Amino acid sequence: MLKEKLSQRKISLASGSPRRQQFLKDLGLDFEIRLKPVEEVYSDSLRGAEIATFLAELKAQAFENSLADNEILITGDTIVCINDQALGKPKDEAEANEMLLQLSGKTHEVISSVCLKSNQKTKTFYDKTVVYFKSLSNEEINFYINNHQPFDKAGAYGIQEWIGQIGVEKIEGSYFTVMGMPTHLLYTELLKF
Repeated sequence: MLKEKLSQRKISLASGSPRRQQFLKDLGLDFEIRLKPVEEVYSDSLRGAEIATFLAELKAQAFENSLADNEILITGDTIVCINDQALGKPKDEAEANEMLLQLSGKTHEVISSVCLKSNQKTKTFYDKTVVYFKSLSNEEINFYINNHQPFDKAGAYGIQEWIGQIGVEKIEGSYFTVMGMPTHLLYTELLKF
């Protein structure tokens, strides 16, 4: 249905994330991947959804004046928030370990923001999901980091991976939002766009 509605539009995804790419395929969209390097820096005054939204829009701005007339560009960003602190992607094993220790036995929010951009307009939206983690042992954390290398993931974990299977007790909200793309909102917003 979405594919037919957007048949006259060129869809581009500005993301190297295999998960985001798979979501667009699962929605039945034909798209191309367009990547531009963006330094993901934001003001300390931003909180929660403001950060994810700012970064999604920053990634879209990199394509200013380079979109085709019929093109819709999709960018996204995901952050993990605990105690009003945003956790991005860990730089190394030590930082991944620190993040997972912070999340262990606690509740946190995952916020995924999406920006749709064309030459005519820009629309940004986000979704939040609450994630409940069991207490993780040092052995579990080390096993996960060593075997899954979660350095490309906000908060140092992927819910679809081993740590999610053994560590996530429950979620309130969309599973896909935790994976990096609120697909239910993307579908609705693309139909409107």
